Amino acid sequence: MAWKLKSSNERLLSEINITPLTDVMLVLLVIFMVTTPLIMSDSFKVKLPKAVSSDAEPGRGAIVTVSERGEVAFNGKIIPLNALEEALRTGFQQGMDRTVIVRADGGTRHSVVVKVLDISRLAGAQKLSIAAEHEKGR
Repeated sequence: MAWKLKSSNERLLSEINITPLTDVMLVLLVIFMVTTPLIMSDSFKVKLPKAVSSDAEPGRGAIVTVSERGEVAFNGKIIPLNALEEALRTGFQQGMDRTVIVRADGGTRHSVVVKVLDISRLAGAQKLSIAAEHEKGR
C-alpha cells in the first residue's frame, strides 16, 4: 500500500502506523492476564458444609473437589473419578505434599466422598482432610 505525496520530489510513503495495533494488543493482553486466574480458580462451584470446629486456614496439599452431582476435579481440573488415583500418584511423585483436602458440596452423596477418600489413600496420601466452611458458634 503506497501513497504518492503531492510534493516536488514525488516520493512514495510506504510505512504503516502500527501504534494503534500495538495499543489494542497490549489492552487485550492485560485483560487476559487479569481474567485468567478468575476463570481457572474453580472448576465448579461447591457449597461447603458448615462446621464450628473447622480450621480457619486450609492446609497445603492436593485439593480434590466433588460437586453435588458427583463430578470430580483435581487441583482445579475436572477429571473422571477413575483417573483420580493416577493423577494423585503423579502429583505425589512430582513432590506434592501427601495431604489431600476434599472439598465436597454439602449435597454430595456420602458414597462418592468415601470413594474419593479411599482412592486418595490408595494413591499414597498420608493425611486426608475434609474442607468445611467455618461457622461461628458456641
